Amino acid sequence: MIKIVKANKEDAELIQQLAHSIWYPTYQEILSKKQIDFMLERMYSVEAIQASMVLKSTFYLLIDDDEAVGFIGIEPKEDLLRIEKIYLLPSTQGKGFGKLLIDFAAEEARKQGLSELELNVNRSNNAYHFYLKQGFRVVEEVDIPYYEFILDDYIMRKKI
Repeated sequence: MIKIVKANKEDAELIQQLAHSIWYPTYQEILSKKQIDFMLERMYSVEAIQASMVLKSTFYLLIDDDEAVGFIGIEPKEDLLRIEKIYLLPSTQGKGFGKLLIDFAAEEARKQGLSELELNVNRSNNAYHFYLKQGFRVVEEVDIPYYEFILDDYIMRKKI
């Protein structure tokens, strides 16, 4: 059975474990190991995840047969809902779980009276094509300085 459940501070370690299992296979062809290690330490330490939960993002876990296989972090902005993080274990990709998380985010946005979703995706990430299929469009191409690295992203939006 598939379900999406709200994560709490006690789930931060589980989210961290998922991030480590997902980031290396997802980004090893795109980013250096040094950058992946840095980003995981900076964004996915238990402390960083818990701080994000307190300050801005609401996290949800995707559970398949009692096992966490992915997560999404969302944050309402002025007139849109920002998907800050959306990740699935590589073994589950292609099973419709990504669409399920996007649809979930859209429903959360509607509940808050918001009419658009927004996310960033690395320009070389294969997920870009998935987002296009889900109705997202590129609204901006950005190069974001992040410590010693540059995050070369598309900002994508989808009307809901």
